[in-house]
Amino acid sequence: AFDLEVQMQCPDARVVYDLFHVIAKYGREVIDRVRVDEANRHKQNLPMRRVVKRARWLLLRNRENVPEEQQPKLDELLAANQALMTVYVMKASLKELWQAESAWQWRKAWRSWLSMARTSEIEPLTKFANKLANYWRGIVARVRWPMHTGQLEGINNRIKVMKRIAYGYRDSAFFFLKIKAAFPGNP
Repeated sequence: AFDLEVQMQCPDARVVYDLFHVIAKYGREVIDRVRVDEANRHKQNLPMRRVVKRARWLLLRNRENVPEEQQPKLDELLAANQALMTVYVMKASLKELWQAESAWQWRKAWRSWLSMARTSEIEPLTKFANKLANYWRGIVARVRWPMHTGQLEGINNRIKVMKRIAYGYRDSAFFFLKIKAAFPGNP
């Protein structure tokens, strides 16, 4: 739906999906769902259930960002649970799609990732892969137009903070003047 709207309003524009938002969606729809399902599967084993339930932030982090003292905990969790290990490794593999230097390299990596996801027999992962397959053009567009949305995300965040601060003001012009003052070089 978003792609169609962009095409209607800006026919020459190309949609480029950024890594951050795809991985965030993967975390919510795949890792969180598998973690909850696995915790429910361990209803009889309360210590293991507790470990899986409390591992959300550990599983959402990239391995290189996991504090050294929590590395053994992550390793133990992944070794004890095949489904969590699979979705954790598939997240790292999905991130590699944004590192492709050519469309052919991307296509090979994409087919491999999609095949592994679809044959995993992990329902949230399969569902996510099938949904993501509809957006492959926006992902491969990253190869041609390598862009980052960090600055845009920062601007959006500052505007949200200003909106919260301005909540209750009746004069909307004041709010827009604050935004304009915050970003003098960005019309």
